[in-house]
Amino acid sequence: MKALESDWAPVLAALEHGLLQRDVAVRALLLGLLAGEHVLLIGPPGTAKSALARRVHRLMPGARWFERLLTRFSVPEELFGPLSLQALEHDRYERLTEGYLPQAEVVFLDEVFKANSAILNTLLGVLNERRFDNGCQRQPVPLRCLIGASNEVPQDDSLHAFFDRFLLRVPVHPVDDAHFAALLHPDAEAPLTDDAACAALSPESLSALQRRADQVALQPALLALLHEARHTDSAQVVSDRRWRQIARLLRVQAAARGSALADAPDAWCLPLLLGQTSDSVERWSAWCLPRVGRCAPLPTDGLERACSAFEQQLEIEQRAPSEALDDSAGKVALARAMGGASAHDSEPLRIASDRARRRYSALHIATRVAQVDELGHTVRQLQQQADADAAAVLPALAQHPFWPPSWRTRVQAAHQERSATLADWLHRIDAVRHGFATLPERDPTTQDSAPAPITWGT
Repeated sequence: MKALESDWAPVLAALEHGLLQRDVAVRALLLGLLAGEHVLLIGPPGTAKSALARRVHRLMPGARWFERLLTRFSVPEELFGPLSLQALEHDRYERLTEGYLPQAEVVFLDEVFKANSAILNTLLGVLNERRFDNGCQRQPVPLRCLIGASNEVPQDDSLHAFFDRFLLRVPVHPVDDAHFAALLHPDAEAPLTDDAACAALSPESLSALQRRADQVALQPALLALLHEARHTDSAQVVSDRRWRQIARLLRVQAAARGSALADAPDAWCLPLLLGQTSDSVERWSAWCLPRVGRCAPLPTDGLERACSAFEQQLEIEQRAPSEALDDSAGKVALARAMGGASAHDSEPLRIASDRARRRYSALHIATRVAQVDELGHTVRQLQQQADADAAAVLPALAQHPFWPPSWRTRVQAAHQERSATLADWLHRIDAVRHGFATLPERDPTTQDSAPAPITWGT
């Protein structure tokens, strides 16, 4: 397949222009549109949910658009059209759907869960089956993507089926303090149009993308990740239909970036596909990003205990008194009495103190150094693996057209933290090695047995 990364740069730029911290929502909207799936934006009022949806419309000037704000007083006629008086004269209950939702390709419904059951039940068939029951006829609808917005996730169990129709569920939060000054800039919401972006979302381009997606395979590593995700949260039931939709969206994403194989980096969107609330999306992000980004925390508990054990043993051996303690102690006392007046007089104290320290055989020192080197070898292997992970995944994420920059930054920060942690271990290990290597040495002719290994528990 031809590489298509550059095709989506103008689309993403047009959708995201002037909006702050909306990179995840923008990419979710684009993926939903490309895959023909529905997207739910969840967040408080004033977080640009409506603006995001309308930008999709501006990039699809030829697409039929429908938009409504729903309330508990909304009636079906507002969405599906008025009854046909002419049909009623012939005893037919039909609606005039021209200009209403059944004729739209892209739909935006604000406060979507506030509609009554008559509207929601009709929407169920429209969203899932792309069919509208108009009188005694079941008519196909051209709907490509329905974008819903809500201030909160519905708590009523009767809305679960409707809520499940939204494959992508995207939390939209207020701008944080770090971006507050930029939010107040007068040009923050300046619109942007782009002919290249409009061309990428033309009906012909979208149809061609759907055909390419049919030829995309799922990489074994991606299949393994999906299988693990399926068994991660036993309290959450994900339907077979949703898993098929997830696989389809991943194939479309791979096809959109010009690949015949959907791989692990394409699974960045799993938190939006499996999460049901803002909190659960964040939990799934904490589960997914380390696996996709190959930046899981290092197993450092044992390293901390091992390093601490070596440091403690070094301190013990450095402070251990000489076997000739009585003689050395007397010399140290004498040296202290002699050296209290001036810095020059402290030399006898230093000499006496050095003689009071325990001396070790070459075998003892070599054994301790070898034990520390073994630990250092383990840490350097971890460092090599961490460097290999970063070298393999970070360039791939940088080139992936759909990876949100904010999530990519999280993965980069995790890799940097891993690298800094390993560098700290190696610094401590090198210091301990130097300490053992410079222990006072006995007469080389002195025979001694090797010290017992240092233990640090499990």
